[in-house]
Amino acid sequence: MSSEERLKILKMIEDGKITAEEGTRLLGALNKQKQRREEGLTEGTPRWLRVRVLDLHSGKESVRVNLPISLVNVGMKMGARFIPDAEQETVMEDLAQALNQGMTGKIVDIIDEEEGQRVEIFVE
Repeated sequence: MSSEERLKILKMIEDGKITAEEGTRLLGALNKQKQRREEGLTEGTPRWLRVRVLDLHSGKESVRVNLPISLVNVGMKMGARFIPDAEQETVMEDLAQALNQGMTGKIVDIIDEEEGQRVEIFVE
């Protein structure tokens, strides 16, 4: 695990974007990913799960989370925080299905006019 990745996770904890427990799980998963790489068990290009929350009025990003696809379970739990409750279950099911099928690009795009936010989830 690079010190840059570690610092990003610590910064997310500091900013309150994730809990200390979630940060610990992320750090542990990154360590496992590093071990696999060193053992030659990973193959192909790294894939990323990217979650963006944008303010509809200003267009500015209020949340940005980038996770290796190997941490998708943690990422899905974190992303669920930013999705309106009524749509959360359907979105998570769609996301899981898209990931299982190897889909890339924007796979979720939700506009919450009441909160004035747009949630986008990408796999790259």
